[in-house]
Amino acid sequence: MQAGLVLYTLDYDACVAFYREVLGLPVLFSTPDLVCFRWGQASLMVEREDEPATRGARAGHPSCIRFLVDDVLAHTAQLRRQGIEVDYQEHDWGTVAKFEDPDGNLCAFKDLAGFERQVRDAGQTR
Repeated sequence: MQAGLVLYTLDYDACVAFYREVLGLPVLFSTPDLVCFRWGQASLMVEREDEPATRGARAGHPSCIRFLVDDVLAHTAQLRRQGIEVDYQEHDWGTVAKFEDPDGNLCAFKDLAGFERQVRDAGQTR
């Protein structure tokens, strides 16, 4: 399992510039609404937030602790067996499963293969 952090931000351009230019984090890949940086042995994804989070898991917690795993569905099933509510999603860019820790912090499993594909594809377009 690898680690990552997703930072949802309303001031997207300023945050991207801060992590890229001030802190000097290398960019792994980007889309129009997110930039993923290498952060030591982990990743930091800065993602555009269109409106303040006022409800649910992101209220007061504008970030997501991400776990890069080989099998999102298996990890989802394990959590559900323990009575934890999980929002499982399949997208063209990969699979995620979002859930909350006991304090309401947003967490997610992301498929490692999909993440590595995003990084690899970005390297081919540079």
